Amino acid sequence: MNKIFFSKRIIDWYQINQRSLPWRKTRDPYKIWLSEIILQQTRVAQGLPYFKEFAKTFPAVFDLAKASEQQVLRLWQGLGYYSRARNLHRCAKEIVKNFNGKFPDSFEELKKLHGIGPYTAAAIASIAFHESVAVVDGNVFRVLARVFGIDKDIVSDEGKKYFFSLANELIDKNQPDLFNQAIMEFGALHCLPKNPKCEECIFSKNCEANQRNLQNLLPVKSKKLKVKTRYFYYFVIHSKNGILMHQRNGKDIWRGLYDFYLVETSGKQKPESLMKDDKFLTKSVTIRESKIFTHILSHQKLKVKFVDIEKAFSKKEESIARKLGLKKFTAKQIAELPKPILIDRFLTRNP
Repeated sequence: MNKIFFSKRIIDWYQINQRSLPWRKTRDPYKIWLSEIILQQTRVAQGLPYFKEFAKTFPAVFDLAKASEQQVLRLWQGLGYYSRARNLHRCAKEIVKNFNGKFPDSFEELKKLHGIGPYTAAAIASIAFHESVAVVDGNVFRVLARVFGIDKDIVSDEGKKYFFSLANELIDKNQPDLFNQAIMEFGALHCLPKNPKCEECIFSKNCEANQRNLQNLLPVKSKKLKVKTRYFYYFVIHSKNGILMHQRNGKDIWRGLYDFYLVETSGKQKPESLMKDDKFLTKSVTIRESKIFTHILSHQKLKVKFVDIEKAFSKKEESIARKLGLKKFTAKQIAELPKPILIDRFLTRNP
């Protein structure tokens, strides 16, 4: 297919079919960066309210840099992949400290910032600064693989380099911002992962996948890691008008978030047996047990049960609680803490 034909057709399609989204009405690199980080591994419908709230709470990069990590994580709550929020916060501080709040205006310099990879750097550089550099995300992989019949593995280094090179050959040098947004939008709305709209497609006569019935085979992607099932028993410890929680730390996807006292097992267990075997939970009174919740992460399936218990602590047990990082919080304080979404949902259902 002629490269100029491809770029012209997809830009024409975009100008007619694009969604009206707030980050498309600005050249502000801060707002563009914010939207791209929020939309990583997140659908627009889910990410849009978060973008609006972040833009309202932190209207400029200086405001985000000044915020505490707890404020950022609390606002991010429910989006998942919390490392994005921590990287967002760290990058904001870096931009304020090293660049006086002004984003670098080139692809290569943007890539040097914390948490900004080639895709995000290309989006900011092309949309905010009109640099001719192509974005390549899941939507772009899918469109290019199908239209041009490319069977290279998009997870491999070779595949990534090939698609990035092709996208940069196709990009409209005079309208890189429109081209990048057009190809991403086309993949999001039209060239769908399942049931793409081939019959009404602007490339139906030129698309290799459509002509050879390869839509379900392209793009080629290595098999995902096997999903591991884990069993979590959260003990919601009530004591003297407060509930004990602790802040997770270390190398943890929930680092910085607060949860309850946790006992992880290799399979289903009876809470009373776990309480009997755990010295910290002895002499507790069970108030209620939840049903088992299933919580899906990228490569993990969590089976979670919440057990509300009441316990009076001796001085020795209070000392143990402190060593475990457990602190007492009121309901009002807990509402302000950043928490994994499964904890927040439990508290919402069980105030």
